[in-house]
Amino acid sequence: MTDGKNKKLNKPIMITGAVFACALVLGIGFWMGTHPQEEPYYGVVQAKTVDVAAKVTGRVEKLIVHEGDTVSVGQVLMTLDIPEVEAKLKEVQALKSAAKAKASLVDEGARPQEIRAAKAQMLRAQAGQELAQKTYKRVYSLYKEGLISKQKHDEALAQKKSADELLAAAREQYDIAMTGARTQEKEAAAALSEQATGGVEQVASLVKEKNVESPIAGEVSRLFIEAGEIAAAGLPLASLVDLSDQWVVFNIREDDMPQIVKGAVLNAEIPALGAKNVQFKVYFINPRADYATWRATRQSSGYDLKTFEVRARPVQAVNNLRPGMSVIVNR
Repeated sequence: MTDGKNKKLNKPIMITGAVFACALVLGIGFWMGTHPQEEPYYGVVQAKTVDVAAKVTGRVEKLIVHEGDTVSVGQVLMTLDIPEVEAKLKEVQALKSAAKAKASLVDEGARPQEIRAAKAQMLRAQAGQELAQKTYKRVYSLYKEGLISKQKHDEALAQKKSADELLAAAREQYDIAMTGARTQEKEAAAALSEQATGGVEQVASLVKEKNVESPIAGEVSRLFIEAGEIAAAGLPLASLVDLSDQWVVFNIREDDMPQIVKGAVLNAEIPALGAKNVQFKVYFINPRADYATWRATRQSSGYDLKTFEVRARPVQAVNNLRPGMSVIVNR
């Protein structure tokens, strides 16, 4: 009898408990339905990347580094064989030597032997002119007295004029030998010498490009060429990544951005490192292109939602952080 009474008393309690449990489950479900859990922000680590190219076309002579190697600024990554440029350097060096020699000759003027020869020629012309002058005076006196013909007089006069012209020409040659080249000739020779020097410097700078150097300190992430292959000018030969300059890129829809502002600090986790509570500071916010826009639908609020690119840097250096790692920010 007692057991039967207890069963009758427990039955309402069990029913009440079941109803309460169902109500609790329904309430929790309703609350979760009206308060959905916000999706976390997902980002990817990126880093400064530099592609290294050659200025001149050449054949890769030797690869000095390999993918994954750490390099410093100015370190040689590979060497190129550029025989055409080296041959051109010899050519312009010869032109430079010839131009300098020409400029030196112009500056120095005539040689001492040439000056002495010009002076001797002038003295001979002067002696001839003096003799022709005296001869003409005697012939002229005889001609006045009627002792010689006009023909003889004219011949003596012609010889005198010829001697005068020869002396004038000899004096000019001597003056040229003494004064040297004209100013314009010196300037032209100097300009040619400078032009040749510039050509040598230009080609020499290209010869230096046979050593392909690293412009940054970082890590070799990719090599796009092998030894023996032709390296075309301007095409990437290697890709370097600067691990000291890394950031995280998030693509966030504008209705998820109420608290995303420049300067905001985000607490994140990095699954690849097993790290949590890593702080990143937002420094860049910019709208994505139209392809990333969420178009309005009947269920939405009726306007297109832009997607923004958000970049954030680690507040403190994170050991072993690498480009491509995922970063999760729970909200």
